[in-house]
Amino acid sequence: MSICHEILGSGVQEFATGPDGGRDAKFVGTAQAFPSTASPLQGTTIIQAKHTIDAVGKFSDLDFSGTAKTSTLSEEIPRVAKLRSQSKIDNYLLFSNRRLGALANESIIGRIRQETDVPTVHLFGVEAIERYVKRYPYLSHAISAFEYDLPLRASPDDLAEVITAIAKAQPELEWPKSSSTSSLDRVAFKKKNELNGLSEEYARLITRNYLKHFTVVEKFLADPLNTQTYSSYRDAADEFASKLAAHRQDFDNYDKLLDHLLSLLIERDGDLRSHKRLTRIVFYFMYWTCDIGTTEEEAHAAAD
Repeated sequence: MSICHEILGSGVQEFATGPDGGRDAKFVGTAQAFPSTASPLQGTTIIQAKHTIDAVGKFSDLDFSGTAKTSTLSEEIPRVAKLRSQSKIDNYLLFSNRRLGALANESIIGRIRQETDVPTVHLFGVEAIERYVKRYPYLSHAISAFEYDLPLRASPDDLAEVITAIAKAQPELEWPKSSSTSSLDRVAFKKKNELNGLSEEYARLITRNYLKHFTVVEKFLADPLNTQTYSSYRDAADEFASKLAAHRQDFDNYDKLLDHLLSLLIERDGDLRSHKRLTRIVFYFMYWTCDIGTTEEEAHAAAD
C-alpha cells in the first residue's frame, strides 16, 4: 500500500483484513506516476497482494498461475471478472513476493485480460517491490517488518549468463578427467581458508572435486571472444562478495555461509539448476581466485 501511495496517489483506499472479493485496495482517479507521469492510469484501479512464505517462489509456479482450479490465479480471476461485469474495475495491479520473469509476466497478463476483460493489468514481483522500496528509502524504515534485504538474497541472473555461456561451449572445451595442478596458488588458497574460517574438510571437497576444472574456466573467461560473459562474471562476483562480507556474522562458520549462498542461487534459477555441477565449479572458482571471500591483503588492511 505504501508503494501504491507513491505511484498512484494518497487516495489509495485500503480494505480491512477478510474476504476482499478480489481486492485489497483501490484507487479512483488519475495516477500521479504510474506507469509514467506522461501516460498515467485512469479510472478505477484495483490492487491485490498475494504473499508466499516460499523464499524461491515464482509467478510461474503452477500452484500460483497454473490452470488448475485450485491455483491462486484460477481462484482470483472469477472475482476480478465479477468486478469488471459490475463496472467496478478498469485497471488491475497484482503484487506478490515472487520472482517474475518476462515470459511469465506476458503469459499471466494475457490470461487475466482474456478471462476478465480488464484492459490494463500490471504485475509486481519481488524485484519490482525491492526496486520501489530502495527508490523510496523511508519505506524500509516505516515498515518495520519489511525484509527486502534478507541475508544472501542475491540475484542469480549474472551467474546464470556465465553458466549458460560455458554450457553452450562445453562440446569444444576439454574438461580434465583426473586431478591436476592449477596455475593458481595452493599456498594462498590455504591461507585464504584460514582467514575466512573455511574448514579443511570443505577445502578438500573443493580441491578434490572441482580444482581440476578451474583452469578451463580461467581460460574461457580470459578469451577475448567471451568479453560479455566475463563482464557478467565480474558483476556476479562483486554482488556475491558484498553479500558474503555483509552477512558473515549471520552464520556459525564460513562453510555454511558459502553453501547457503550457493544453494540459494541454484534454487532461484532454472539454468543453474540444470547445470548444478558447472554452477559449483564456477562458484568455487570465484572463491579460489579470491573474487569472493576475504583476502590476505584485505585482512592486513583491516588490521591496520
